Amino acid sequence: MIIAMGNDHSGVELKLEIKAYLEEKGYEIMDLGTNSTESCDYPVYGEKVGRAVAAKEADLGILICGTGIGISLAANKVKGIRTCVCSEPFSAKLSKMHNNTNILAFGARVVGSELAKMIVDQWLEAEFEGGRHQRRVDQIMEIENR
Repeated sequence: MIIAMGNDHSGVELKLEIKAYLEEKGYEIMDLGTNSTESCDYPVYGEKVGRAVAAKEADLGILICGTGIGISLAANKVKGIRTCVCSEPFSAKLSKMHNNTNILAFGARVVGSELAKMIVDQWLEAEFEGGRHQRRVDQIMEIENR
């Protein structure tokens, strides 16, 4: 599985830690984020990951900025993307099970590395349940087509 990762300056350290953690687990990482702590614009990296996932160059994406909010907003502007911002594992798990999210975002200023690993694990291990949830995901995706 290929996971595209993107981040701004505030997420460099956490990105590197999560990237190494996932590589140890056998995931292939497409690093689309900055490796500089010099101030940069998070929308650039949210869009890069969103486009990689939408184009199926990556199976899933993970985004990190200060809070996870700004970078997720940018990714969600890409057609076909459903990004969730999660600061704890339960929401991450349910976002995949009920909303079939394809990008996970969190904030380097909000969660520490161990909590981020738990969030990532729960999200990656969860599976979309389909059924009534598929109807709702379809409704969400119809909104961007109007």
